[in-house]
Amino acid sequence: MPMARGCAASGVAGPLPIVLLAAGAGRRMRGGDKLLELVDGVALLRRQAQVAQASGAPVLVCLPDLTGPRAAALCDLADLQLVTVTDAADGMAASLAAGVRALPKDARGALVWLADMPEIETDDLIHMMARFDSHTGDQAVAPIVQGCTKDGKPGHPVIFPADLFGALTTLRGDTGARSVLAAHRHRILPCPLDGNRALVDLDTPEAWAAWRAARKGGT
Repeated sequence: MPMARGCAASGVAGPLPIVLLAAGAGRRMRGGDKLLELVDGVALLRRQAQVAQASGAPVLVCLPDLTGPRAAALCDLADLQLVTVTDAADGMAASLAAGVRALPKDARGALVWLADMPEIETDDLIHMMARFDSHTGDQAVAPIVQGCTKDGKPGHPVIFPADLFGALTTLRGDTGARSVLAAHRHRILPCPLDGNRALVDLDTPEAWAAWRAARKGGT
């Protein structure tokens, strides 16, 4: 039987879910919501959820609440697990911790993806998951797979193995998982993605305008 997209290539049991971080306030947008900006006519957050679901992996979306416009953008997408981040104002670490705590008990790792990165595609996620699986059985400990540019500049998404979940749930502030990556840098397995897509995140109206201007006919 053909293996479903997003499933383990190495026979390792347990899912490898995607945690989409979408609970941040986005204050640099000066009143707008970057996750509701349109990309090819679709709200960015909805686009990201669909890209993630197309990988075949379970998808968790971390949101500030389940009644606001972000949740509304996802309301008719089946099989999404929406996670409320009650302390989202405390920073990205709160969203990350909430997402990790909501993971299935048998998850062998999690692909963490920032929702404001509009150039990541389904094939990038599948490529990263396959890279994680192909190295997991060959090492004493599973690797951290980190998206990067072709010339090696580190970025996102990042796959964290399950043994680091505890450390991720204790993080504080708005620096995400930088301290965990620094403490386990010897385990990082870079995963080059096309162009600059591992670095492109859009946090300001100016960044959105420049990005749209650079696209060929896109809006």
